[in-house]
Amino acid sequence: MGASFKDLVVWQKAVELSSKIYRLTASFPASEQFGLTNQMRRASVSVASNIAEGYGRSTRGEYVLFLGHARGPNCELQTQLAIANTLGFCNNETHESAEKLSAEISRMLNALMNKLKA
Repeated sequence: MGASFKDLVVWQKAVELSSKIYRLTASFPASEQFGLTNQMRRASVSVASNIAEGYGRSTRGEYVLFLGHARGPNCELQTQLAIANTLGFCNNETHESAEKLSAEISRMLNALMNKLKA
């Protein structure tokens, strides 16, 4: 492992995803400020936050547990992206870019969890 959670590529990509979601939701209707916008932003921030928190825990088991916690909001975000796309809140290119990054993070989380369990 690196010297910090900031060295983890999966954490870096999760931060990138969160930034992308903030930019994406900035164009959502004002009526969604406390709805889908808030949900998507919170879920995206939670992914990177859980990776960081797990890294800072005392045991490998806790780390794996928090990586699992990061998968949950990532799946929520994928669902919310689908809803936003269905409602026409984002263009297909933006939606596909965020969805692709989220799927990549899912694969990376699974791989890291498997590595830590081995």
